Amino acid sequence: MVRLLERRQRTGSVLTFFAIATFSLHILVLFLFLLQGLNIRQLSLRKPPNFVQLINGKPVANIDDLAREPEAIRQFISKTMISMFSWSGTLPPQTIEEVASPKSDLGILINTPQGGSQKISTSSWVASFALSEDFRKGFLSTVAEMTPPEVFSENPNQAMTSQLVIKRVYPPKQIAPGKWQVGMVADLVQRNRVGGAKLITPFNKDFLVRAADYFANPQADNSTDLQKAIYSVRADRLEIYEIRNLCLLDDYNPNEDKSKQCGTGQTSDSFIR
Repeated sequence: MVRLLERRQRTGSVLTFFAIATFSLHILVLFLFLLQGLNIRQLSLRKPPNFVQLINGKPVANIDDLAREPEAIRQFISKTMISMFSWSGTLPPQTIEEVASPKSDLGILINTPQGGSQKISTSSWVASFALSEDFRKGFLSTVAEMTPPEVFSENPNQAMTSQLVIKRVYPPKQIAPGKWQVGMVADLVQRNRVGGAKLITPFNKDFLVRAADYFANPQADNSTDLQKAIYSVRADRLEIYEIRNLCLLDDYNPNEDKSKQCGTGQTSDSFIR
């Protein structure tokens, strides 16, 4: 009888130990699953790496997410402003057939500060996504006021075109981590398609640029041409958050006070935020 009780106690002890071990193993597996889930979440929220292209064309990851190459910033400014102020009345060709016979640009209606609405070119609207969201709306209103309605005219005798002719883009000057100031000297040339009469307006501006996040298009294969164009604009991982007037004196110095240098009435206030 005593031996039977001893055997039952041993069996109970083994079962108890097995149950405790199994429960502990389940707790450990649950903890590992939670840890793995947190790691996956951190990876999903992590910013994409910033790549710097070397002279040999090979990209390498840059540890500093706020670092940008000076030439890349200058090209970003030039490309954005040329797209913003080049109005041809036609859409960019997407096929070989459209090169010979481009589609007419119907324009996009933008609300103006006066309460009405005016059209801007499709290229201007796409390029505006290179601006910060809080600055973009007001800037588009200004561009709408500048855009002549004749840009969208189908009458060849009335139709107008516009082109931004850049003379110089100054080297970017860093004003804070991930922020730069860039000066640009250019002319806005508007002309009639027939006759060639043109109007030249100085376009000398100071741009405040900052590093921006970028996430690739999750549905690249199903995107429209317009959506692809917008994502390509944001792919530079830069955005313009303010535009000021650039006063040209003997030398350009971003650190100097432009209000003290320039007299009133010498430059337009259209692009001051």
